[in-house]
Amino acid sequence: MLDIALLGCGGTMPLPKRWLTAMLASYNGKMVLIDCGEGTQVTMKMLGWGFKSIEAICFTHYHADHVAGLPGLLFAIANAGRTEPLLLMGPPGLLEVVRGMTVIAPYLPYELHLTEISDEEVGEYRIADFIVRTLPVYHTVPCVGYTLEIERGRKFDPAKAAELGIPVPFWGRLQKEETITYEEKVFTPDMVLGIPRRGLKVAYCTDTRPVDGLVDFIQGADLFIGEGMYGDAESLPKAEEHRHMLFEEAAALAQKGGVKELWLTHYSPSLNEPEEYIEAARKIFPATKLGHDRMTAKLVFDKE
Repeated sequence: MLDIALLGCGGTMPLPKRWLTAMLASYNGKMVLIDCGEGTQVTMKMLGWGFKSIEAICFTHYHADHVAGLPGLLFAIANAGRTEPLLLMGPPGLLEVVRGMTVIAPYLPYELHLTEISDEEVGEYRIADFIVRTLPVYHTVPCVGYTLEIERGRKFDPAKAAELGIPVPFWGRLQKEETITYEEKVFTPDMVLGIPRRGLKVAYCTDTRPVDGLVDFIQGADLFIGEGMYGDAESLPKAEEHRHMLFEEAAALAQKGGVKELWLTHYSPSLNEPEEYIEAARKIFPATKLGHDRMTAKLVFDKE
C-alpha cells in the first residue's frame, strides 16, 4: 500500500485556510517529501505521519513557496530522533540554497547528502523502495517534475518450485530475482516466477506550462497531482507569462496521459473559489478532483 498526502494546495504564499503545495509519500515505513514551502512542518504535524522516517526531500525548484520551510522541517526531523543521513535533491542551485538555509539550522544530529539533478535531461534514482524519476519542465527558473514508482515483484509459484526440487531455503532468493547454482544445477527466477505485474505510480508536477514529454512522463499514473494555478480560461495570458497552468490544461494532460485520477493544486492566492471552475476541467477529464490541505489516498496493487 502506497500512502499519499497532499500537505497543502496553495501557491505563492500560505493563507489562513490554505497551506502551500507539497506532497508526502509513505511506503514500507519510509517517506519521501516533495517540496517544502513555509509552514510545511505545521501541516505535516497536523497530518500525523511523523517526521523521523523521511528518507528524502525533493525540490521541484527554488522559489520561496517551495523551499522556505526547510530549516524548520530539518529541526522537526532532528527532534523526532533521526540520526541517519537525510537526502536532499533538486535541480541546479541546490548546494547554494541549502547552504544559505542551513545558516539558521547549523547543528543537526544527521548528515545532509545532496544530489543535484539535471534541468535538461530526464533522471532516475532509487530512494528506499521508491523509483524516483525527474523531468525538466518550463518555469521561470530551473524546475523539474517528479514521478514516484513502486515496483511489484512477479508472483512466486511454490508448487512449481517444489516440483523442480528447488530447496526451500533458495525460494526467497529466487523471489528477489537471483539466479542460484547448487550441486551443479542452475535455478533461475523464470522457472518459478510469473509474468511481470503492474506496480504503482504517482506523478507530481507544478509550476510549468504544458511541455513536450509531460504526457509520456505521467503516462498510466495511478494519481497525477498537477498544477491548477488559475481556474478560468481568461487567465491564460497570465499563465503563459508566469509559466503556470490552467485547470483545463492540467486536465488535458491527465486525459492524454491515461492517468486514473487528477488532483488539482497550487492555486493562486486570488483563486478564492476553485470549485467554480472544476466542471470545465471535468468535461475534459472526469476523474478530476480539487486538492485540499492534507488530502490523502491509499493506492493498492491491482488484484491479480
